[in-house]
Amino acid sequence: MKNTNRIGLDIQKSKELATLLSDLLANYSILYQNARGYHWNIKGDKFFELHLKFEELYNNLLLKIDEIAERILTLGHVPGHKYTEYLRHSTIQESNEITDGNKAIEEVLASYKTILTKQRHILNLSAEINDEGTNALMSDYLREQEKLVWMYSAYLSK
Repeated sequence: MKNTNRIGLDIQKSKELATLLSDLLANYSILYQNARGYHWNIKGDKFFELHLKFEELYNNLLLKIDEIAERILTLGHVPGHKYTEYLRHSTIQESNEITDGNKAIEEVLASYKTILTKQRHILNLSAEINDEGTNALMSDYLREQEKLVWMYSAYLSK
């Protein structure tokens, strides 16, 4: 039992998983702030519709950011909290001021592609080490976000 953490998972694999979750946290945090920018700066004939959708998006992301950070803690590690670190580690880049709804949605779709790929990788590792907590979290996120990708894509396919 020396090689397991407090929740009975392999210490080294848990550290690897926490590192991947920290990377995911950075990406979520940048996407969250981008979504706030889309919400604040959107203009045009779809303003009312998109203003609400982007608010839904950032509220959803905020919940996931908290869940990911708490999962890192559950694994026995410390989540980062500095945007300077998030920017350094995130694949998703800060968005410039976006006023065009279609451009904002294209950026959201590109961000989700990145996040979905990272979550599948985490899902594979969590399954390998029998970490059902992380596995369930990633499965739930994947199912929800794949549907969102379909819906955002449908919006662009007018």
